[in-house]
Amino acid sequence: MTTFDKRKDGFEKKFAHDEELQFKAQARRNKLLGLWAAEKFGLSGEEAESYSKEVVLSDLEEPGDEDVFRKVRADFDARGVEQTDHQIRRTMDELLATAMEQVNSEA
Repeated sequence: MTTFDKRKDGFEKKFAHDEELQFKAQARRNKLLGLWAAEKFGLSGEEAESYSKEVVLSDLEEPGDEDVFRKVRADFDARGVEQTDHQIRRTMDELLATAMEQVNSEA
């Protein structure tokens, strides 16, 4: 194996590792977002956990964060809980940073 092949292999492994960490962080963020929203809805315990799982699963609808945002936005509206789009998106960003720290500390 040449030096070039070793470098290429190393970059590919790093890319795969980084993608896996990003996936885990987004899933963790979605769970944390679900728990945050559940608290705003007055849910706790198993109800909150169940709702957070719904939020995690909503991320499988399409690439990106819009599917998760739409679910949480619709649920706030359906329950009559006041949250602006900005507040939801800001919380998503903050929780992604928290989730990245948690995932990186576990890796």
